[in-house]
Amino acid sequence: MSKGYVIYNPLAGNGKAKEDSQLLQMVLDEQLEYYDMTRITNYAAFISGMEKEDYLVIVGGDGTLNRFVNDTDGLEIAHEILYFPTGTGNDFAKDMGMGENPHSITAYLKDLPTVEVNGKRYRFINGVGFGIDGYCCEVGDELRKIPGKKVNYAGIAIKGLLLYFAPRNAKVIVDGKKYVYKKVWIAPTMHGKFYGGGMIPTPKQDRDSGKLSLMLFHGAGRIRTLCVFPSIFKGEHVKHTKMVAVHTGKEITVEFDRPTPLQIDGETILGVTQYTAYAAKVKEKVLC
Repeated sequence: MSKGYVIYNPLAGNGKAKEDSQLLQMVLDEQLEYYDMTRITNYAAFISGMEKEDYLVIVGGDGTLNRFVNDTDGLEIAHEILYFPTGTGNDFAKDMGMGENPHSITAYLKDLPTVEVNGKRYRFINGVGFGIDGYCCEVGDELRKIPGKKVNYAGIAIKGLLLYFAPRNAKVIVDGKKYVYKKVWIAPTMHGKFYGGGMIPTPKQDRDSGKLSLMLFHGAGRIRTLCVFPSIFKGEHVKHTKMVAVHTGKEITVEFDRPTPLQIDGETILGVTQYTAYAAKVKEKVLC
């Protein structure tokens, strides 16, 4: 009989992931064992203790998935991997059209895109945010330290646009072509469509295309940007072509003129001036 190894992030879902993981017993009528992912120091050893027919269940949000794919980078995992989305944003689940029950995501964790930041490479599931989205994650991290405090990224973004975040000038290189933008508020590179709790920065991005999409909000002041910004939750901001630019390619570099918080699937890195994202290689289909 197979056994489910449930890996949960105790910080996900405003600290409710451990509690939410117990709901799996009502859905998966099999033996389950629960593990706090923050205490797993060696995934190779952890997985070697599983039987061939056993499977993994990841419980948490996008940041939890990001941590898992990077902690297991280089490992060949033969077991099926299920995902039970219990995070605050669940953008990967939105992109995949998942409901509330666990879904198999084994195929989607292979051949992921990567991003190089400060000389280190990371794999990512949804996207890399640079600008006010990174700022939002920085503020959200601080708010999470306050017991019982819920994080509202939309509210943080609005306050940042009105008062706290200053735009940057940016140099962009997409597959060798160079572009320069002034007053850039946000510059995410996307593998999926959604990030930031439901924002759709690149509505036409397809995670199976073998390419990434970069979107830049640029050139406008605080009030005008704030008026247009909410339309990003419907993907309609791209209609404002004087303020919004979208580039698609396999290798994308964004350089800001001063240090800025960056986020990778919601995981924050502070004081970044440049990142380079690389699309995953798409395997060609063999015709018989």
